[in-house]
Amino acid sequence: MGAFSQMSLTPMTATAFFIVGVLAGYQYRKNWKLEGPAWKSWVFGSVAGLCLATVAFVPMSMGLG
Repeated sequence: MGAFSQMSLTPMTATAFFIVGVLAGYQYRKNWKLEGPAWKSWVFGSVAGLCLATVAFVPMSMGLG
């Protein structure tokens, strides 16, 4: 578990992941309502899920450096 035990997000990186996840989720919902291509739903849904799961499960470092 060596490298994964030291992995953490900075507040700026966590914010960026959150914003990308929200925007991808919005595009997923928009594509779903318009009954667009299924591959777009998979792409947007996967990006949203990965970003939001990263923010939820990877600890955030509170240090300034």
